[in-house]
Amino acid sequence: MNPLKASLEKAMAAYQEVAGELKIKQAELKEVMDKVNALKSELQSLIDQKADLEAKVADCEAKLIRATKLIAGLGGQKTLWLSISEKMTVVYTNLTGDVLISSGMIAYLGAFNSVYRDELAVGWVKLCEEKKIPNSGSFSLSNVLGDPVQIRNWTIQGLPSDAFSIENAIVTMKTQRWPLYIDPQGQANKWVRNMGKEHGIKILKFTEEKYLKFLEMAIAQGTPVLIENVQEELDPAIEPLLQKQIVKKGNSMTLKLGDSVIEYSKDFKFYMTTKLRNPHYLPEVSTKVTLINFMITYEGLTDQLLGIVVAKENPELEIKKEQLVLDGAKFKSKLAETETQILTVLQNSKDILGDASAIEILSAASALTAEIEKKQEVAKVVEEEIDESRLSYKPIALRTAGLFFCIQDMCLIDPMYQYSLPFFTNLFINAIQEAPLAEELEERADNLNKEFLSSLYRNICRSLFEKDKMIFSFLLCIKLNQMAGDADQNEFKFLLTGGVALGETYAPKPAEWISDNGWAELNRAC
Repeated sequence: MNPLKASLEKAMAAYQEVAGELKIKQAELKEVMDKVNALKSELQSLIDQKADLEAKVADCEAKLIRATKLIAGLGGQKTLWLSISEKMTVVYTNLTGDVLISSGMIAYLGAFNSVYRDELAVGWVKLCEEKKIPNSGSFSLSNVLGDPVQIRNWTIQGLPSDAFSIENAIVTMKTQRWPLYIDPQGQANKWVRNMGKEHGIKILKFTEEKYLKFLEMAIAQGTPVLIENVQEELDPAIEPLLQKQIVKKGNSMTLKLGDSVIEYSKDFKFYMTTKLRNPHYLPEVSTKVTLINFMITYEGLTDQLLGIVVAKENPELEIKKEQLVLDGAKFKSKLAETETQILTVLQNSKDILGDASAIEILSAASALTAEIEKKQEVAKVVEEEIDESRLSYKPIALRTAGLFFCIQDMCLIDPMYQYSLPFFTNLFINAIQEAPLAEELEERADNLNKEFLSSLYRNICRSLFEKDKMIFSFLLCIKLNQMAGDADQNEFKFLLTGGVALGETYAPKPAEWISDNGWAELNRAC
């Protein structure tokens, strides 16, 4: 047994020695493995860092590309937007006074003519300056509250393009009360009809038997309504509508009209027109509606007559002009939409360079803006050429417009002498057709003017009492001389007043039938 124990002990000693060496090697191995794992971890970290850097590089490259697109797309807008920003800074500074004057004009001046409006506006500007209220210095309602795109659409719908008519349209849109147009020539009637055509506008009269039923239906459906031929008294039945006695119940609004309670649509619009030249409305009526003087102006009528004569004499030119007006309205509308789209994207995007879709939208919008601007420049050149050609016919339109206001003054002699604009324009169209043709434009214009003057005189004299024909002839003569620049204002004043006697002594009368006053006036005239 002892030899076996000795062998066992020897073997155990060898085992212990080998086990010790194994532990040492295992410790060394663990140390090496730890180093390997650390290196692997470091390698993975470096790989992740590399991937992150590559992603950042790719993102930066993408942003650089987008930034290049953005700069290329919006760079052309820089000058425009800088100038707009400068203008808006000035506008914002002057906003207080300009809006104050605009409010006064909308509230109080709708019933007056353009001359009186301008005089009051000048006075209000001076008052603002005295009170140190910032304002633009020279007031224009269309500059303060007008939208060029909307104004162009109004002119397409039949609104005269003169400043007075545009002011009336702005007052219509901005006033809180329903408008009542003083419209003897039917200009407002025509514009409102065209403006409301796409919405199915209803044309009613107070004299119609069931007009209230149609009005109730229109209010509920949101259909615009035009009541024409209004006299100096309004129907008391529409009092709640004029005063907008609207009651809100939950999500709906109601209006009591007569005995009926009807649902009120927010899309409903209400207009009234009168053909009376100088109506006298009571103060309580004026406080319920906005009176707007839509009597035609010299500039507005000239523009209309110019369109008529060019359309008859050179139809292709007028067609091109009308098409340019339509295209210009489309261009301005599209330009406004794209500019709004650009500003909306810039405002709502938190990281514009990181938003690929936003960049694409901006690039497309900027490209469209540049394209529209180029088209506008081309259209502007063509329009200038067309306007230059149309100017050849303008003297005819100016002279004819003056004659219209001459016959309008006949109502001062007798209220019975009322002449409509359609009657006058029909005479003008007939004169264009009847006037002798000529190769030279000057000769043709002379023939047309003579034919129209003769036609106008014949047709107006048919409606005059014999005693008033001489006065009409005199008015025509004076008007023609004034437009030609041949009228001496001093002589005209003397003709009206007879001059002022200052105690002069004159030679004896050559005949007894000459009155003393007449002889004195003859001497003063010499």
